[in-house]
Order: sequence, then structure tokens, then C-alpha cells
Amino acid sequence: MSHADAYSENGFWDKLKKYARTAGSEIVEKVLCLYYAAQRPETPAWAKTVIFGALGYFIFPLDAVPDVLPVVGYTDDLGVIAGALVTVSLYITDEVKQSARDRMKAWFGQKSD
Repeated sequence: MSHADAYSENGFWDKLKKYARTAGSEIVEKVLCLYYAAQRPETPAWAKTVIFGALGYFIFPLDAVPDVLPVVGYTDDLGVIAGALVTVSLYITDEVKQSARDRMKAWFGQKSD
């Protein structure tokens, strides 16, 4: 099974909620940006394929570096997510970023600057 095939809506939300605090706000906000970009009808199919591949890797239970390892466990996920963000950056709109910020605020409270 490929990482893209491993993606599912429920698996995404389950993993994100379960590991949100452990993974940290940096990776969670990036993951949410990808998720919300994929939900937009204006995002082309090729970009959605990149996004779902990265999100599939994020929720896939067998990572290159196990997520249960403190700090280090999410470095491979962050690399995959960052690569996807660069690839589809044109589709990470202000609306997408705001949706991610709103979800972050709901989960973690107001960010301090």
C-alpha cells in the first residue's frame, strides 16, 4: 500500500488529534494548510495528489522514523510535509492559512507572539 493510498479523512483527523500536542504546532499548522488546500475545488488534481501523498505519509503507521520517539519522531513527517508545501505553495492561499490558524486557535488557544 502506498502512502497516498493510506490517506483517509478519518485517519487524518484521528492522528492529528492524537498527536497534535506531541507533534507540535509547527507541523500541525503545516498539515492543516495542506488539508485545507486539498479541500478547495480550485486546487488542481496533480496538487491534490501531492497533498494526499504527504498526508498519507503523515498518517501512515510505519514511518521511516517512528513517531513515538520524542522530538525526532516527527522529523521525517516534517520533511515530507515541507516538501509538499513547497510544491503546492501557489494553492496555499490566505483563506487556507486562515482556516489552519482558526483550527490551531480552537485546539491550542491564542498564540502568543
